[in-house]
Amino acid sequence: MVKRLNWLLVYLLFSIGIMAQSGGRKQYNSYKGLVMAGYQGWFNTPGDGSGRGWHHYNGREGFRPGSCSVDLWPEVSEYKKLYKTDFTFADGKSASVFSSYDKSTVNVHFRWMKEYGLDGVFMQRFIAEIRNESGLQHFNKVLNSAMKAANKYERAICVMYDLSGMQPGEEKLLLKDIAEIAQRHSLKNHAKNPSYLYHNGKPLVTVWGVGFNDNRRYGLKEAAHIIDGLKSQGFSVMLGVPTQWRELKGDTESDPRLHELIRKCDIVMPWFVGRYNETTYPKYQKLVEEDIQWAKKNQVDYVPLVFPGFSWGNMKGKDHNSFIPPQ
Repeated sequence: MVKRLNWLLVYLLFSIGIMAQSGGRKQYNSYKGLVMAGYQGWFNTPGDGSGRGWHHYNGREGFRPGSCSVDLWPEVSEYKKLYKTDFTFADGKSASVFSSYDKSTVNVHFRWMKEYGLDGVFMQRFIAEIRNESGLQHFNKVLNSAMKAANKYERAICVMYDLSGMQPGEEKLLLKDIAEIAQRHSLKNHAKNPSYLYHNGKPLVTVWGVGFNDNRRYGLKEAAHIIDGLKSQGFSVMLGVPTQWRELKGDTESDPRLHELIRKCDIVMPWFVGRYNETTYPKYQKLVEEDIQWAKKNQVDYVPLVFPGFSWGNMKGKDHNSFIPPQ
């Protein structure tokens, strides 16, 4: 299982859903009780039909020995389609990888989720990618494959927008995109798409990257437009915020309007990737406990996040001696 997980991502989100039956099929009516992961679906290869070449496998000098961005080599014995690389195994045989662009790849991943008891995934859509035709085409195809696989294997699925790199004004792009997805995939017809995750009686959409103080070009104004727009379209909203969102310090901008935005949402999900290890966790345990109390008081559900860990060695170079340990 461990060597298979590198297709999946970098974090797991545990919620504290309720499933019903719809014509003999599971229907995900709440995030409560589910364990879900983020699904980036961003790996491409030459020859996979996307026209994107090596994407997210490649390092600074392409995807070849000495240059890559992945930590682990995928276990590929169960994929129908594979793509040869310039890498070789110790016995001299060529090493191959998968492409997220292939429907069969996504199908294998959702089958594994069912086999290993993972309830489902948040399908990530990066604003910096879907603003471009090639990125939009890729992530639409991955999402199409995932929606079918989710219902085939009765796994929960939910759209998650990553705002990283978003420019002011592109909040309109997001709202247009989700409206098109809702129509294309029947997000508001739960009987027709029972695997789509609902929360508080409405289809859930996640917006990640609100309130960080790392000089992003968009801010709380754009985030408010997105939240209000999603609510007006009939969605419930989960908001991805920085670690110290409640205290408005550390990795969080100090503007108290962030709390107003969180209160508008249905779920809050703080970002804990790389924030602590076994030694420093006690400090964060108290923080989490107080965060949960704030959420309860303000009638917002709270979702804890854990992270399996990785090194930045291949992605940022051997001299970048940074390792994020498992959490």
